[in-house]
Amino acid sequence: MRILMVEDDFRVAAAMMSMLQRSGYTVEHAATAEAALSAAPSDLVLLDLNLPDGDGVDVCRTFRARDPDLAIIAVTARGEERDRVVGLRMGADDYVVKPFSMAELQARIEALLRRTARSGRAAPETVEVGPLRIDYAARTVQVDGRPVSLTRKEFDILGSLARQPGVVLTGERLLLDVWQTTWSGRHTLQVHVGSLRAKLGRPDLVQNVRGVGYRLSTD
Repeated sequence: MRILMVEDDFRVAAAMMSMLQRSGYTVEHAATAEAALSAAPSDLVLLDLNLPDGDGVDVCRTFRARDPDLAIIAVTARGEERDRVVGLRMGADDYVVKPFSMAELQARIEALLRRTARSGRAAPETVEVGPLRIDYAARTVQVDGRPVSLTRKEFDILGSLARQPGVVLTGERLLLDVWQTTWSGRHTLQVHVGSLRAKLGRPDLVQNVRGVGYRLSTD
């Protein structure tokens, strides 16, 4: 997975590049609009809107015209609602306001890449993990053949975990997957996970990895 990072602050760029490379991404850095537009093709662009030689909004518009399917996240200090609206209308898929946590940025990257991947192929409607059977189309869950009634948020949490069984998903990532924001907070997630575990009747299925997040057991 190749990421183009367009950022003129070299300290910010270095921190972002280190995090992305540790996560297994190939990263190219561009510090100007000119360098960004002449860079090699990428799967995702992290685009600062304040660039020394041009407006990042214009760069975003050009990228989107070149490739309607390119994943673009605006990463900028422009936090006003008007700026967000303009950025999204010019083609950004998501909008992250500085300062931000690296964990949130990574979660947003992962969420966007999953949406992009699913748009190009049909996602499986039914998944079976251990005693669990999840029907995404019907939004139903069974444990050992027993139907389990879940709320919409509980189903979405379980469904997100079940797409990558055995893999630890951070709290920030689950909040983005289910609530499309990290503002809801970890307490909200903990309450819903506790209720989900109780309804499944198998608390060991959804495992808490202390200080990191949650994973779905494959046993």
